[in-house]
Amino acid sequence: MTFVIELVIATVLVVSGFFGLVGSYGLIKLRDSMQRLHAPTKATTLGVGGALIASMLYHLLLKEAVSFHEFMITLFLLLTAPITANFIAKAYMLKHVKLSELPPTGCDTGWAGYEDPLSREE
Repeated sequence: MTFVIELVIATVLVVSGFFGLVGSYGLIKLRDSMQRLHAPTKATTLGVGGALIASMLYHLLLKEAVSFHEFMITLFLLLTAPITANFIAKAYMLKHVKLSELPPTGCDTGWAGYEDPLSREE
């Protein structure tokens, strides 16, 4: 039974390492900031999350102890990565995209950040 548990943990580590490698490669090779934004927020987050999940499985199944720290780190990582990516994308849009280039929102309100009359309207 121990071999099966170790095999599952090793598989999770290899898969998470693959995601981390793909995310790091994408961060280096993609062309602009908006494309590069996807690599660390998607693949690398899964890579780090997978390593933390493997650590939780190790402690739970082999050491018979609950590892609360890894759970909290994983939860924090999975909650903060999309929020950070959203803020980075909004900052990029405000600096590089004109309001006239954006598609209509389909509702009464406009794009967030473009409502300020002092913002760039060039």
